[in-house]
Amino acid sequence: MSGERVEGFDYMDDFMDEEYYDRGEVEDVDDYDVLTKVTDTSSADARKGKDIQGIPWDRLNITRQGYRLTRLEQYKNYENIPLSGQAVDKECKQMEKGGNYYEFYHNSRLVKPTILHFQLRNLVWATSKHDVYLISNYSVMHWSSLSSNLSEVLNFSGHVAPSEKHAGSLMEGFTETQISTLAVKHNFLVAGGFQGELTCKRLDKQGVSFCTRTTYDENAITNAIEIYDSNRGGVHFMASNNDCGLREYDTETFQLLNHFRFSWPVNHTSISPDRNLISVVGDQRDGLLIDTQNGKTVASVVGHLDYSFASAWHPGGCTFATGNQDKTCRVWDIRNLSSPIAILKGNMGAVRSIRYSSDGQFMVVAEPADFVHVYSTKAGYEKRQEIDFFGEISGVSLSPDDESLYIGIWDRTYASLLQYNKKHAYRYLDSYT
Repeated sequence: MSGERVEGFDYMDDFMDEEYYDRGEVEDVDDYDVLTKVTDTSSADARKGKDIQGIPWDRLNITRQGYRLTRLEQYKNYENIPLSGQAVDKECKQMEKGGNYYEFYHNSRLVKPTILHFQLRNLVWATSKHDVYLISNYSVMHWSSLSSNLSEVLNFSGHVAPSEKHAGSLMEGFTETQISTLAVKHNFLVAGGFQGELTCKRLDKQGVSFCTRTTYDENAITNAIEIYDSNRGGVHFMASNNDCGLREYDTETFQLLNHFRFSWPVNHTSISPDRNLISVVGDQRDGLLIDTQNGKTVASVVGHLDYSFASAWHPGGCTFATGNQDKTCRVWDIRNLSSPIAILKGNMGAVRSIRYSSDGQFMVVAEPADFVHVYSTKAGYEKRQEIDFFGEISGVSLSPDDESLYIGIWDRTYASLLQYNKKHAYRYLDSYT
């Protein structure tokens, strides 16, 4: 993974440029402020025609459709291997649009997700259909869509130190940790940092349980974290690092259980539902399947044209997906890995996040900006819903019951948290949820 971090880049800045605002209607600074002051959007507002992000298209010198075309033409996809995206464009056609699985419910402007590294977008986690955890500047925040309450869980701008004693813990803690990745599950939170930091917190307890530096390597970024139930009992987590390591920890004792080494930076890992295999992707074209017990390579998957940053397993356990900077998500069947069962092409950029629904019916694929795709697994990934907005995506998350889909949008003006709810045939039941 690229070691550089990109802070403050903002593809929506051109909205603030003279060319898009109708200055005939903007007589003074106050009017300009009114134009750029965005409010929440509810499903009722959207049904009446309000833009889901509150962008005032009627006051701009460009239509939404016109700006969409501009973005598609001008967005530059980041590539480690030059022209990987162009090669895919020639090879792949996009899957049919028209799926309608999740419907817009609310856009919360109070929630302002942020991103510190342009290649890492796993910063939004839903632990129920109402509870979401995300990174906003130096803080881990909790959002309740039920009470519309935003609260701070952990602030990394100052000094963070553990309140429990565990072997291997840095009792002095960390100062000004820059958070690169996050995972929240089973009432447990792990935040990874740019210097290989891991900070662990139990959400039902005060303070922080454990702090460690996974590595003192110069290229140390913690790229991804996965929390999961172990076959051995208890809850474990895996950390993928830029020092070419994959490490497994126990959440009770915080002891390092496994350390698997590779010849390239590990960008993302996912453990299979039966806990026997780990999909490993990183700074090389091919992905690996490794044995959870000994880290030995069981198989490799070949076909991507660039580096991969996302992976996920279907809950059925036979298929998994990998997401790449060549703008594709590829779905693989472990019973025949010679070629992918589906190659799913994005609109603009790399595939940065992949999430399967708990029931296995849907796969959510996020680009770096503007587009999230929901594929129907029942339709063999050949039908998709396209969720279309403007701004960088800090993360996507389905609630454990699949009822809510959250999308974090990072932008100077239009930062927010989008909530979509699963569509049901019996609409009258929605009032009871």
